[in-house]
Amino acid sequence: MRPAKDFFRPLALGAPTPLTSIPARPSRAIHFFDPSNPKMAAKVPDMVGTVDVLLGNLEDAVKAENKEAAREGLVAIAESVDFGPTQLWTRINSLDSPWVLDDLTRLVLAIGHKLDVIMVPKVQGAEDIHYIDRLLAQLEAKAGLTRPILVHAILETARGVANIEEICGASPRMQGLSLGPADLAADRRMKTTRVGGGHPGYLVRQDPVDGDIDGARTIYQQDLWHYTIARMVDACAMHGIYPYYGPFGDITDVVACEDQFRNAFLLGCVGTWSLHPKQIAIANRVFSPSVDDIRHARRVVAAMGDGTGAVMLDGKMEDDASLKQCLVMVALAEQLAEIDPELKATYDAIEVL
Repeated sequence: MRPAKDFFRPLALGAPTPLTSIPARPSRAIHFFDPSNPKMAAKVPDMVGTVDVLLGNLEDAVKAENKEAAREGLVAIAESVDFGPTQLWTRINSLDSPWVLDDLTRLVLAIGHKLDVIMVPKVQGAEDIHYIDRLLAQLEAKAGLTRPILVHAILETARGVANIEEICGASPRMQGLSLGPADLAADRRMKTTRVGGGHPGYLVRQDPVDGDIDGARTIYQQDLWHYTIARMVDACAMHGIYPYYGPFGDITDVVACEDQFRNAFLLGCVGTWSLHPKQIAIANRVFSPSVDDIRHARRVVAAMGDGTGAVMLDGKMEDDASLKQCLVMVALAEQLAEIDPELKATYDAIEVL
């Protein structure tokens, strides 16, 4: 562990000074695209401004024979597109792969000035982040970058979840964490073949009514990922970084997708992955506070004055803890309004009675 006085010093001569806090940039949807796919690549310029994050994927969804094409495709896209308010991320290949070193050296030296975040898959512990941290500092120095590239880790193994706090605190580059449900399920030997979402077998059942075990009994399906997401949210909040839900693989089931995204939002996640354009709209809607939530939050803020004491609104007590919750909502609405004109118009039209 680095001593506190050295934690925010560059790890290479000439590298940019690490950030002391991670900016809260809206990232409701992280939309994945394959840079080796010409059709996907051609759509990227038109998606700028419609999604908070565009991520050039180099890892699992890209076949081995297309790895170099994906890497070079991402370089070409980054060099030719003005991303404006949209962030540009990439997911590199895993640290035990034969492609990851070339991913980092090629991308940072060529387009590091445009890359906001590098997503690292299958992070096991702090040692993985330390490796990336030092290497990025060396490459940033060589490329003459003036701002550090941030790092985002995917939780895809039981060991990664067990080491979650040390991963979050491993580097000032850490931007956030995403849930990787498919690989994590396999590593845990969970009995599901779904990519995210619930499972009809994971349920609780109402007790027998009047002792009749054959009678009608209500069934409630539970969330397989509740524990992991909650633990991820706590670890991220502790270290001042951001938690995200990961992929929802059933593209056609937009109802269940919205439910899963909303569960993650309510627990504290700031965004999610998008595997298809139809999921962008769902993520943007779910991870933006509703009109009713913002109206209520603004009422509480207005009523609380200096933030001390307690007030009664609509028969409910609101106090300093309520105010803190409401300020989270109001701050998020203000951040989103800066990049989403339609949302700004919606929030501006809210009347606080």
